[in-house]
Amino acid sequence: MTVTELVSYEAALAGYDPVMGLEVHVELGTRTKMFCGCSTELGAEPNSQTCPICLGLPGSLPVVNSIGVESAIKIGLALNCEIAEWCRFARKNYFYPDMPKNFQTSQYDEPIAFNGYLDVQLEDGEIFRVEIERAHMEEDTGKSTHVGGATGRIHGASHSLLDYNRAGIPLIEIVTKPIEGAGERAPEVAKAYVAELRELIKALGVSEARMDKGQMRCDVNLSLRRHGVEKFGTRSETKNVNSLRSVERAARFEIQRHAAVLESGGTIVQETRHFHEEDGSTTSGRIKDNAEDYRYFPEPDLVPVAPSREWVEELRAGLPELPRLHRKRLREEWGISEHDMQSILNAGAVDLIVATTDAGAPADQARKWWMGELSRNANESGRALDELPISPAQVARVTALVASGDLNDKLARQVIEGVLAGEGDPDTVVDKRGLKVVSDDGALGTAVEEAIASNAAIADKIRGGKVAAVGALVGAVMKATRGQADAARVKELILEKLGVSEG
Repeated sequence: MTVTELVSYEAALAGYDPVMGLEVHVELGTRTKMFCGCSTELGAEPNSQTCPICLGLPGSLPVVNSIGVESAIKIGLALNCEIAEWCRFARKNYFYPDMPKNFQTSQYDEPIAFNGYLDVQLEDGEIFRVEIERAHMEEDTGKSTHVGGATGRIHGASHSLLDYNRAGIPLIEIVTKPIEGAGERAPEVAKAYVAELRELIKALGVSEARMDKGQMRCDVNLSLRRHGVEKFGTRSETKNVNSLRSVERAARFEIQRHAAVLESGGTIVQETRHFHEEDGSTTSGRIKDNAEDYRYFPEPDLVPVAPSREWVEELRAGLPELPRLHRKRLREEWGISEHDMQSILNAGAVDLIVATTDAGAPADQARKWWMGELSRNANESGRALDELPISPAQVARVTALVASGDLNDKLARQVIEGVLAGEGDPDTVVDKRGLKVVSDDGALGTAVEEAIASNAAIADKIRGGKVAAVGALVGAVMKATRGQADAARVKELILEKLGVSEG
């Protein structure tokens, strides 16, 4: 049934409880693919990073990537999962043109990690526990590009192009247990979970987890059940959602859509759906297969994976400080509120600020520039903060120049502007643009005398005891020197020349 009108979010929650399941695929940052030695480097010519194994040619035999297994165990441990003593791969059989073998090598009933949880913090500080069903290893598919249509999807396209460079890249799929009890906050929980998971993956160093580059993507499963009913409703699965905001919007839209269908007497179809970034809506993709439709069976060409307990414990001991504890420690060290830390997290600035302080900047100054001038530039240019062409070390150098008195804030903004424009490092920009603060008395004396002469009435007020009026003369000197004068020294010189004591 097609629904053209959604019920309001409040009306949907008045009658139904949302139940979610989130499936997150993480592309591992290994040098080679999961079952062969082909490179995983991005940007190569289409189909140039393939071999008989990842193309599924007859007689080719796969070999498991040991770093992929290690990364899967690290993820499982960080998610408080049990790690299997013995597990194996399976063949997930289905036909799609971007999967050259006509099956995906994955794990089915014997995942490497299972029964875990991740505690996530919502914006008001509430902690919500998301239980993890499993984290299992598999391989990515190739990439289809549909040409000739208006939407970039297969419907309406004149032809499709297939690039198998991505086929076989290692993936870890992390599947939650049904998420119940979130109520009206279900979309917020979904967003917070994926955000926390992304930070955890980055902290482990197993993937850059860039959602905008497809290195991490989320399938949002959602169903509704009437209040007081135990049985879950029929679910829909919104596929490959690739931003935190979109995860939240997809969950919210599906809650309203499901409620509209059910309230109008319709039936929810179990299907996959596409998310549309432009308006936050979803549209039908295809009827969703059940597990039995994939005809899973054990992969005969791969031996089971049996990580020793010693190895698992060695990996556990080597885990880094996990993100929530890391943020708590930083928040206490920096002396900021939960709200401020959440804003820094939302901006993707935590690691950048830490790296800037590691390069010598005071924490408050590092936060000031990344959350102020640089965040503004990132928003205006449509880029992530860590995509800006300026390094934490360069930001630290700018703060050092301000601290030494060589720059003031106005000049520092111009230096940052120059670095972002590709004019060189901060010192080079200062030299090229002539931006250093002028503090030499000889250079400032003329400008001070001209300001006094041009503003005789204000000078008389200052001589008469209204010292606060000196700000106007300081402003005149700053204007005359294009903001490069040392304002504190200018004030001292003006008062000296007028024979007035600041006290």
